[in-house]
Amino acid sequence: MVKPVIPVIEALREAARRLEKSASYQWGHMGQCNCGFLAQVVSGQSATEIHRRAMQGHGDWSEQLVDYCPSTGLPMDELITELISFGFEREDLRHLERLSDRQVLAQFADRGLHLSHNRKEDVIAYLRAWSALLESRWASSQPAVKLNLTSPVEA
Repeated sequence: MVKPVIPVIEALREAARRLEKSASYQWGHMGQCNCGFLAQVVSGQSATEIHRRAMQGHGDWSEQLVDYCPSTGLPMDELITELISFGFEREDLRHLERLSDRQVLAQFADRGLHLSHNRKEDVIAYLRAWSALLESRWASSQPAVKLNLTSPVEA
């Protein structure tokens, strides 16, 4: 799973915010689907541009991630390289497209929820749960700040 770093956490949260405000979620559209919204945030490209790039290859995000080769020069491979350079792993993106990462899904276990990979509200919940999981891991990796409040302050 992606390392818990602030830019990744913020990108996931921004993707969830954009998706929540958008009326154009379409799981079958490469720029308006689960990975498409995250790719918009990371790359700054429009949904239309992402979809155009994807149509030069074959298959959905999952299939293009399997076929990914950083040296092809294909527009979609360049976009995937950008996402990987940002910090995501191929498996992260494959899981996002299907809402299937077990660690993220564990966040929903106590509520007995079943997420549908092509339901906008479920994608938003998944993105938020993923960012919360990463934030928790990030916070636990930070050294505790220790203050010595009983010592006099020297001038």
